[in-house]
Amino acid sequence: MEALEKQIAQPDFWQDQSASQKTLAARKRLSEKIEEDDRLSKRLADADAYFELAREGEPVEGELKSELETLRQELERIETETILAGENDHLNAIVAIHPGAGGTESQDWAEMLLRMYKRWAERHGFAFTLNDYQSGEEAGLKSATFTVAGDYAYGLLSGETGVHRLVRISPFDQAARRHTSFASVFVSPEIDETINIEIKPDELRIETYRSTGRGGQHVNTTDSAVRMTHIPTGTVAQCQNERSQHRNKDMAMKFLRSRLYELELRKRREAADKLEAAKADIDFGSQIRSYVLHPYRLIKDHRTKFEMGDTDRVLDGDIDPFLKAYLLSRRSVARAG
Repeated sequence: MEALEKQIAQPDFWQDQSASQKTLAARKRLSEKIEEDDRLSKRLADADAYFELAREGEPVEGELKSELETLRQELERIETETILAGENDHLNAIVAIHPGAGGTESQDWAEMLLRMYKRWAERHGFAFTLNDYQSGEEAGLKSATFTVAGDYAYGLLSGETGVHRLVRISPFDQAARRHTSFASVFVSPEIDETINIEIKPDELRIETYRSTGRGGQHVNTTDSAVRMTHIPTGTVAQCQNERSQHRNKDMAMKFLRSRLYELELRKRREAADKLEAAKADIDFGSQIRSYVLHPYRLIKDHRTKFEMGDTDRVLDGDIDPFLKAYLLSRRSVARAG
């Protein structure tokens, strides 16, 4: 921190805007780590004090249990962050959800996933912004794109890319039969302006359309929504949440750059097989996780084999055990390689 402060104090620090912004970001992250260390030291000292009072016969068992539980949660969070060492893990996340085979059933399932991720973001104190939302005909959604802003949001959510499968008694089936639904999730990092992604104008197709949100503030009576297609890769980005077409265009371009950057990173890592898996048919045999609500209740990740029986808790946003299990498995594979 002292070295960075000396660097920032130099008269020529702002001559290179790109380098100066990176330095300020590094200082911010370092400052947070120092504050985190101070918090841990204080919690350990508090725990020691409660143990000492307990040894002297004071009735502090309740306070001690509470202190240790808070410390345990803090340590689990820090442990998860230590796994996130990727180049973009600390960035915000842009998430797209699309329903698969199943019509209204899958559209409703996609809406349930949107709520799950929103609740997860709220649990972590992350900012959740719905950038684009296309309603289903009867229920649910046809597509949704949102941003989760917070430290390590992308790193935490990166393993959610893939197909999610739901098995339940359909609320839309009068015969109350069991249905299987699918929805895909794709996560990319929200890259900053310092990363150069060249997009030629003749490689873009830009379309405008009328917003079709949920109503209220999402309704727009002009063709202000924007859809951008990168013709060489077929990558699509769209935004309708902003009031003006100009602002929607800027946001759509930002999403497009982030997705193209993520594709380029996958190529660099020579992981074309993973990219193809992310684009697999949203149907049987391609799911990364199954959410079974009938005839039994169980959520299982097919990559890590981690499972939980408290389905309501998971669908309400408590997906951290699944995220951590994936990150740990990814680290194990990297070490083995």
